[in-house]
Amino acid sequence: MVNNGLVTSGEAATAEPVTTGKRGGRSPRDMAMSLGILIVPIALLLLFYRLVLDGDKPVSMDPGPTLQQARTAAVFEVVEPQGLGDDWHVQTATWKKDDKGATLRLGYVDPERAPIQLIESSVPTATLLPVELGSDPKAVGTFVDEARAWQRYDARPGENALLLLDKGRTIIVVGTTDTKTLETFAASLS
Repeated sequence: MVNNGLVTSGEAATAEPVTTGKRGGRSPRDMAMSLGILIVPIALLLLFYRLVLDGDKPVSMDPGPTLQQARTAAVFEVVEPQGLGDDWHVQTATWKKDDKGATLRLGYVDPERAPIQLIESSVPTATLLPVELGSDPKAVGTFVDEARAWQRYDARPGENALLLLDKGRTIIVVGTTDTKTLETFAASLS
């Protein structure tokens, strides 16, 4: 019995449930079409980003102002890579000077997209090495370029490093790339 649009409890028990089909109204085909409507535009946007906008290309920055700041401070002679190809990219550049010393850091991406960091510092080597190469770096050999002898180190897991002790500074080249690439980078410093 219906009273002013209300159903009494006796009538609710006899009312038949409303169904929309075997699967609640959605077939596998409907779900596949819904997913396709979402996936196709996402795939097109991803292709546009990668192919047209060079979305996978490393972002480069100009290290000039940071290098100038380090040179103006005149704490040590600043070196930078010379003659590397256009497929090398500078991604970070920082200069920090405090009571312990001064440190210049330049982060690069090599042609194989592996990171390499150049660290030039007046911080004492005994303090600098554990910070930059891990708590237990091990010297494993040497590398000699045209004018300098570098010490080769096994740094943190997966990292190789080259270390140069120079007048009033320590230069470290560290990265996850192969040793030959690190040597090429270190030899380009002038």
